[in-house]
Amino acid sequence: MNKNERLHALKILTQLLTEKSSLSQLMPATAEATPMTKEICFGFCRHYFRLQALAECLLQKKPKELEIWVALLIGLYQLHYMQVPDYAVVKETVSLLEKIKKPWAKGLVNAVLRNFCRQQNEILERLSNDPRFIHGQPQWLLERLQADWPDDWQAIAQANDMHPPMTLRVNVQKNSVAEYLQILNQEGIAAEPHPIAAAGITLTKPCDVRQLPGFAEGRVSVQDGAAQLAASLLSLKPGLRLLDACCAPGGKTCHILEKEPNLSACIALDVDRKRLKRVQENLDRLNLHANLVEGDALNPATWWDGQLFDRILLDAPCSATGVIRRHSDIKLLRNNEEIVTITKIQHNMLNCLWPLLAKGGLLVYATCSVMSAENEQQIANFVATHPDCTIIKESRTWGHATGHGQQILPGEQGMDGFFYAVLFKDKK
Repeated sequence: MNKNERLHALKILTQLLTEKSSLSQLMPATAEATPMTKEICFGFCRHYFRLQALAECLLQKKPKELEIWVALLIGLYQLHYMQVPDYAVVKETVSLLEKIKKPWAKGLVNAVLRNFCRQQNEILERLSNDPRFIHGQPQWLLERLQADWPDDWQAIAQANDMHPPMTLRVNVQKNSVAEYLQILNQEGIAAEPHPIAAAGITLTKPCDVRQLPGFAEGRVSVQDGAAQLAASLLSLKPGLRLLDACCAPGGKTCHILEKEPNLSACIALDVDRKRLKRVQENLDRLNLHANLVEGDALNPATWWDGQLFDRILLDAPCSATGVIRRHSDIKLLRNNEEIVTITKIQHNMLNCLWPLLAKGGLLVYATCSVMSAENEQQIANFVATHPDCTIIKESRTWGHATGHGQQILPGEQGMDGFFYAVLFKDKK
């Protein structure tokens, strides 16, 4: 391991905890993170509450200096989860304190890590009945999962700590799933068709996208199977006018255009100019075209031209509690109060976009959350206050029917946690 990789991880994680910025924001802002730095950062977040419990068994009180606390947990993560040799972890972690100009804490860190090495079995036995260590989730999240999913919360918590599969979306304008599977087989890349997503392929082992045949030419994209279901739920056909609200980074926009290239218009809306640039990059790689619009879904008067839409996809801002296995820092970045704020935004977006939908049109509401307040409760409240809105209820081979939409829980059929509701605007 390069001697700077731990230091790089320490700086990123300290910044995450102080600024509440995500790893996806912090890593591009620093020098290129190595695989080991990424492993430490994501693993630290994934197991933070377990690491905290371990540290508390070894400390009389938590260090006041955040960097020292982070250094300790980084050391414990390598010892317990990465199983790096004891001597290397202790030596390199202690040396970090010189680099961050806190040499006075070397004795403390050295003692804690060495004591863990000596007492590991006893400590693990002591924590064997500690819910923090067993489930590894923040307390607020665990309580909400238990309330919303009394029969499934343990499976959700377990799935949150698993490494997700790498799922591809085949561009059916350029090749079929069967053809691309054959290409992968010829390249020695093991894969199989996705059990639910019609254009999906799941790789046996993740790989760099640059290894995927034809990726640069737009033959395939990376997209979870659950996210791929949005395009099918829109019941696309030629000549429709479609709005993809909150479209960035553009995966669903591109899939819509791959599935139905003959829309009369595809308006891809997002409030963030930088994120729209990412959408354009994805469109360019796939040789697709959409009308990109910088605008706020909460304020249509600033961007809407007055023409009604036949289809609206509202991939709403959410807690992202269905994709923790991909973004383990969500455990440290979200809190209970934010759910209240997010649900208000979702409520307002639904109310702002519904008038833009033509009679007889469909609005597909989507989140990557498992929270009832963001999903079925949100839709139940909306339908109750909009007499011209009907939920389309169809039997699905995936997810859980909630009465007000379909919920996929993390890990089910290899997919991320997602919620979908298909809303029909009455013609009367």
